[in-house]
Amino acid sequence: MYTLEFQHRFTNLLPGDAQLTNNRRQVFEAVYSYVHPTPPSQGKLRIYSPDVAALLDLSDETFLTDETVSVLSGGLVPQGAKPYAMCYGGHQFGHWAGQLGDGRAINLGEIKNSKGEYWSLQLKGAGPTPYSRTADGLAVLRSSIREFLCSEAMFYLGVPTTRALSLCTTGDQVYRDMFYDGHADYEQGAVVCRVAPSFLRFGNFEIFAARDDIHSLRTLVDYTITHHFGHLLNKQGLVDRHVIYQWFKEVCNLTQTMIVHWMRVGFVHGVMNTDNMSILGLTIDYGPYGWLEDYNPDWTPNTTDEQYHRYAFGNQAKISHWNLAQLAQVLVPLVDDVTPLQDTIHNYSDNYLHAWQNMMASKLGFNAFNGASDVTLMQALFHNLQLVETDMTIFFRQLAYVDTTRTPTENFDALEDAFYDKSMLTASQLNAWLNWMQAYAARLDEDGTDLNQRRKSMNSINPKYVLRNYIAQQAIDKAETNDFSMVFELLQLLKHPYDEQTDFEHYAAKRPEWARHRAGCSMLSCSS
Repeated sequence: MYTLEFQHRFTNLLPGDAQLTNNRRQVFEAVYSYVHPTPPSQGKLRIYSPDVAALLDLSDETFLTDETVSVLSGGLVPQGAKPYAMCYGGHQFGHWAGQLGDGRAINLGEIKNSKGEYWSLQLKGAGPTPYSRTADGLAVLRSSIREFLCSEAMFYLGVPTTRALSLCTTGDQVYRDMFYDGHADYEQGAVVCRVAPSFLRFGNFEIFAARDDIHSLRTLVDYTITHHFGHLLNKQGLVDRHVIYQWFKEVCNLTQTMIVHWMRVGFVHGVMNTDNMSILGLTIDYGPYGWLEDYNPDWTPNTTDEQYHRYAFGNQAKISHWNLAQLAQVLVPLVDDVTPLQDTIHNYSDNYLHAWQNMMASKLGFNAFNGASDVTLMQALFHNLQLVETDMTIFFRQLAYVDTTRTPTENFDALEDAFYDKSMLTASQLNAWLNWMQAYAARLDEDGTDLNQRRKSMNSINPKYVLRNYIAQQAIDKAETNDFSMVFELLQLLKHPYDEQTDFEHYAAKRPEWARHRAGCSMLSCSS
């Protein structure tokens, strides 16, 4: 790790916390606080991503050294680094929560690689910070494996995301009540090193607006646009109100793109609070996330959200709109006319719908979205998918094999693997499916795309493999017995989610019955 040359743009150019003691407190007029990781009892590197290492110009040999392991587990601050935790606030489940901040994440700093790219390195689970409130700042193995694997899985699926460089165990025991039900126990501690161009969130800006600290807000907005959206600067290289309008519009577009990708692959974030929304439109904070196995737009993996389903799969676009509206409100003190901000927010739903419709047309193998007739076809499909339990990933993958020269019954039978129990369909429900298959085949014939070409196109957007909830839990179960072989295997598998990998067919199977209600396979909490 000694090869990393840390830059200090963030800490040099933004206001920092004058108090250097690491005690929980409210931090004012500061974007960050300096803080050192808490050394582990016995840090041990368990896995790393060679592809992320390459982004940082790190060779495989680097990860063989004790120094590297010590840095990645929080035991050693690398030369030139100035670790810090960021101050931010946020709306949690629709309510303003006040100061939150990096309670269990410590930024080692920012490096510039040989391509001129800037990457921030952050240790998650490396001890308390001034923003930890009543928590310990640590993370456990199960949640760390989920974060490591999902970060990389999402990247290879083509979803905007933070990345994961490494996962280390700490040799320490961490006390957790997984479901907040009074059944706390000790678990293995772990640290993930996360990598992103920036970990700035909507909440970083919200906290200053809420405190009426307009100077800090302006400074942070100027910094963010200058260093992460430099192409928007005016001719003088400055940030004026017109630049802020364009910046907000771009943040909306980036967020929209991210959500459309989530919907494409069946990902449910589970906790879309404004402090978990990246200003760069990256999927961030892999906590109680889940993959939509049977198609159910009302499903949420988060036990905290079990009553209201605010962050359910089908609500993610609406929530992103709400979150962006909170960000727009933050920017009002920086502009003299709110109309452009209002217009951007007003247009978000329509822009999202158009992007989603184009994405769905691609998932269905169409050359382009074709207006009202396609809307009708899609609405009928989503209705049918809920008639009996239907695996979303398998269904769309198998749909590529529909042949318009076959009968509707033959094409429907070819999709049998996607259904948990097709025999539960009533006669009228089966008829609804056959009618849809007939209409779908007719729509494909309108395009006239060659079957092999359409299949190739559909298989490039509909993944064969995703990080299914039960599979991630199986890897965790093994790792908790000191067997990380399945974690390694899944990392390799998930690098090629659109390919047919004959040796790994079992990882494309539907959720088994034993996993329907098992902890970690069906529902999770924010506790980790």
